[in-house]
Amino acid sequence: MKTLIRTSALVLAWVLPAVAAGGSDAEGSGLLLYLFLGFAALIVVFQFTPGLVLFATMVKELFSRAPKKSTDAITGPSKGR
Repeated sequence: MKTLIRTSALVLAWVLPAVAAGGSDAEGSGLLLYLFLGFAALIVVFQFTPGLVLFATMVKELFSRAPKKSTDAITGPSKGR
């Protein structure tokens, strides 16, 4: 067991400097990354807009002065009885 721990520690000590090196030859962000981020931003905007409209409608209805008395949704439309 001690041999396994010592061997693992030796391997980690030998490998960690290579893992820690950031690599200055890494390429920058490409066009594909910017297209993906732009597409994700469009999805967020197109989902946010209807949510904002629904929220504004809800606030407007909550603070309206005269509540509407409509029972058509519960009893159905009257047939002139």
